[in-house]
Amino acid sequence: MTTLLDPSRTRSGPESAEPPARPPGPLRRLVRGPSEQAAYVRPAALAMLAGTAFLYLWNLTASGYANSFYAAAVQTGTQSWKAWLFGSLDAGNAITVDKPPAALWVATAFARLFGFNSFTVLAPQAFMGIAAVGLLYLTVKRISGPVAGLIAGTTLSLTPVAVLMFRFNNPDAFLVLLLVAAAYCVVRALDKASWKWLALAGVAVGFGFLTKMGQAMLVVPAFGLVYLIAAPTSVRKRLLHLVGALGAMIVSAGWYVALVELWPASSRPYIGGSTNNSLLELALGYNGLGRLLGGQGNGGGGGGSSTNTGFGGSTGITRMFNDAFGTEISWLLPAALIALVAGLWLTRRAPRTDRTRAGLVLWGGWMLVTAVVFSFMSGTIHPYYTVALAPAVAVLVAMGVRLAWQRRDELVARLSLAAMVLATGVWDYVLLTRTPSFVPWLKFVVLAAAVVAAGLALVGRRVRRVLPALVLALVVALGLGSTAYAVSTASQTHSGSIPTSGPSSSAMGGGGGMRGGAGGGNGGDPGGGMGGGAQTSSELTALLSKTTTTWAAAVSGSQSAASLELATGKSVIAIGGFSGTDDAPTLAQFKEWVAEGKIAYYISGGQGGGGGSSSAASEIQSWVEANYTATTVGSTTVYALTS
Repeated sequence: MTTLLDPSRTRSGPESAEPPARPPGPLRRLVRGPSEQAAYVRPAALAMLAGTAFLYLWNLTASGYANSFYAAAVQTGTQSWKAWLFGSLDAGNAITVDKPPAALWVATAFARLFGFNSFTVLAPQAFMGIAAVGLLYLTVKRISGPVAGLIAGTTLSLTPVAVLMFRFNNPDAFLVLLLVAAAYCVVRALDKASWKWLALAGVAVGFGFLTKMGQAMLVVPAFGLVYLIAAPTSVRKRLLHLVGALGAMIVSAGWYVALVELWPASSRPYIGGSTNNSLLELALGYNGLGRLLGGQGNGGGGGGSSTNTGFGGSTGITRMFNDAFGTEISWLLPAALIALVAGLWLTRRAPRTDRTRAGLVLWGGWMLVTAVVFSFMSGTIHPYYTVALAPAVAVLVAMGVRLAWQRRDELVARLSLAAMVLATGVWDYVLLTRTPSFVPWLKFVVLAAAVVAAGLALVGRRVRRVLPALVLALVVALGLGSTAYAVSTASQTHSGSIPTSGPSSSAMGGGGGMRGGAGGGNGGDPGGGMGGGAQTSSELTALLSKTTTTWAAAVSGSQSAASLELATGKSVIAIGGFSGTDDAPTLAQFKEWVAEGKIAYYISGGQGGGGGSSSAASEIQSWVEANYTATTVGSTTVYALTS
């Protein structure tokens, strides 16, 4: 009888009717997970990751090279080790991209291993997204349980801007993965006040700086605050551990900054986006204060218009909900804010080291600081930046739902859950109204489900009688709108430098063409986009493909240079860099390279991502026009610089 009541005990000896139970095999342990874990958890997590992988990898190459600017830098990195190190746009190492190269290091390694093509350009970001979803699940599971972890991971995977960026080759995908990894390390550090885990969090943020500079720092206040509040050790040790983590962060970012600054400028590429060929100045200027305050080379983010989707609309507290940002990230933002406030209230009497409150502080701080900075920064900002908000929003909603369910006997908990779903239903109705041609009936279903879920959530103790209906209504109200938008995003092609999510294809800021006729995202032209709109002709491609000089050509602006590089596989100098305003190369340097026979052609009519024109670009163009004869190749004016 004892054995029947306790399945963990087995009968043995002469009276045994069955052999002792065998320990589970490796495959079963992989699928089932630890014996103390509920049987559904591991299979559900694997299903979540499998679904994420399908969503992020399905028909991935339909977008061609997507952002030709970064695709060209990956191609260049497969041709030159120095270009890989510095993130150069050309294998001749004339100029770098306008960001640090950490994301390019990963993408180029993938392309070096498996060959350069559309899939190897885009797949690294998809794998980063799958890893970010898995890490987020593990992080939330430690502080709020497996159900909350599953909700958080699934919500992140189905956020429209996340689907967009994890299927695109901008550096934001790697940034999000690094920041989620840092959050995981912080949570691990909170378990036993581990300075080692906290230092690893600093390392992850440091490499985030080498991915997108100052944006990686927006999570630091939340990380520091939660450790200072909730780590189970003395105040003195908490402060010492934070100082150590700060040091780890500085070292993990600073080694590369020091390497670039100490490397002789004459033997390395010009640092694109900087004003004085300095990576440190780039971090503090164009990619630092310039992003926050605007200024020359870093235009205002608002442009005075709330419908300026390229630059995010006017600044203000409602920016994350406007026409540019709303459908990217704000589907669950009202629910996340309600969950944060309600959760802090419900845990107000918890011990200092309470993990639930620590999680609310961590992810709430992440969300608030990032959202406020994005809302009020006056420099260049694009809607896809909000992918950095997606993990925090996902976790707060997940923790809010779990906490409200656990405390459902309390009126505040029931009210908070009802408010979360009702606010989501109403706001999703508004967002779906902005695209009236997209599944017109969907907004009514979401709103009706939200009303039903809110009513059932208020039932309280009697909710078990209608639990299946409540779960279904919650899923529809909280997830159907954004999920439909996410799936629609995955079904579209995206190219250029300013992609947007949703039911229509986007291609702003340059082409994303394919070399070798592989089906580019810029209208199918084999050569791809040139100059942010004009096409690279087959005649020009054939001409440059025959060159054997260090650079096949020089052209104004990175978008033009990138498209030519993808079309020909040759190096092209991007005069003026991404924005077209970098004074690089100088006229004297350009003359020297021409005299040494390193540049075959000069091509008129290019442009950068910002459409600007540097003084160097103007001087070079005037000098070439005065000293060389113009010819027409296809529809492009070309000057031969070698005999």
